[in-house]
Amino acid sequence: MLSYIWPIALVVLSNTIYQICSKSIPGSINPFASLTVTYMVAAVCAGILYAVMGKDVNLLREYSHLNWASFALGVSIVGLEVGFIFAYKAGWPVSTAATVQSAFLAIALMGVGLLFFHEAITWNKVVGIVICLIGLAFINH
Repeated sequence: MLSYIWPIALVVLSNTIYQICSKSIPGSINPFASLTVTYMVAAVCAGILYAVMGKDVNLLREYSHLNWASFALGVSIVGLEVGFIFAYKAGWPVSTAATVQSAFLAIALMGVGLLFFHEAITWNKVVGIVICLIGLAFINH
């Protein structure tokens, strides 16, 4: 059970810290300049974790297994992070920006799951989306 729960707990904790940090980026810095430091720190952390947690550590061999997804993930992460930074610079409250994007993301991912991964659209998912949309209607009231 713990192996099922801890990854989501890590995502929630990391996303909370992520939103705080994104909101705290100074307005005077170019977001892309800030992200260069962010990615250097991330690369160092990932390298250390790879070395510490890996069993047969051989980074070059691992790189030979890469496909398009790792490169597309890098581009999408830049879009995600700079999108939040610009949203916060535009005045979005941290709770509202995250909630609005999560609701629209849930809708988009339901379609992605259906089209690309053949996941079923269940009543639970539909009800969850409806609840998200109703919640959006009350965010600014």
